[in-house]
Amino acid sequence: MLAITIGYMILQNLTGISVAKLFGLDSAVGLLGGSVSLIGGHGTAIAWAPRIGEEFGISNAMEIGIASATFGLILASLMGGPIAKFLITRYQLKPNKDEQLDIGISNTEGNEQITGFDFLDAIFAIHICAIVGFILNEAISELGLQLPLFVTCLFAGIVITNLIPKSLPRISGTKWPSRKPAIALIADISLGTFLAMSLMSMQLWTLVDLAGPIFAILSAQFIVAVLVNLFIVFPAMGKTYDAAVVCSGFGGISLGSTPTAMANMSAVSQRYGNSHQAFIIVPLVCAFFIDLANALIIPYFLANF
Repeated sequence: MLAITIGYMILQNLTGISVAKLFGLDSAVGLLGGSVSLIGGHGTAIAWAPRIGEEFGISNAMEIGIASATFGLILASLMGGPIAKFLITRYQLKPNKDEQLDIGISNTEGNEQITGFDFLDAIFAIHICAIVGFILNEAISELGLQLPLFVTCLFAGIVITNLIPKSLPRISGTKWPSRKPAIALIADISLGTFLAMSLMSMQLWTLVDLAGPIFAILSAQFIVAVLVNLFIVFPAMGKTYDAAVVCSGFGGISLGSTPTAMANMSAVSQRYGNSHQAFIIVPLVCAFFIDLANALIIPYFLANF
């Protein structure tokens, strides 16, 4: 999966650069419409846009990057669910077993009461993961490697949740709140808030002159992402139900961000059934490791294209 994702990142940059050149634009504009803003997301776009703007004389590099990242979020949100539904319906896929949802609550489940202590337990656990992730991020920065803070926090959450024994009580006297309704509530609200904030922060009027090229680049990226999902990712993952859920997540990460991928997989899981495997593969491989790969791919394309 990691190899496929890295290969797709290279293809994404080549697609963006090719379309940009068709419009007579600098290849850096295509790169801003490639892995810098799409797989990279807002954080990577904000980090690289000033350097690209300075080196290539693109005054509105920041606006191009943010707009591409934001529209990418929209396209990613629209793509993930339909792709999974198409694959599940066409191949009549079903989960191997009934699993408790990793994120969210099933559409068929009744509402379970959440107490104030449940909510505080969830907040406490999230803070622990955030603190450990922050410390890990600082340690990695000391080694000269820059990663978005959410990546190390995500990694910390995965490690802590899987290492703590289920029988081990927390300081509060309760178990680690993994896959609990309170966590699901916070996750749903956080994902929705993130997407809403991204859409509300758009300043479309700054990109009137480049509306056509950006639309063309994103349209091409959307088509490429769909084709890669259907003809490479799904077969490579075994054409199973887990593979279909992974495709919904890959659709989110390919044009959007890790939260978009999680939202896509959560929506699919709530309707058709959970895939614990997908919720491990996509966040870990397609979020943690691709940020490392992107940090190497972007400078290479800037230097050679």
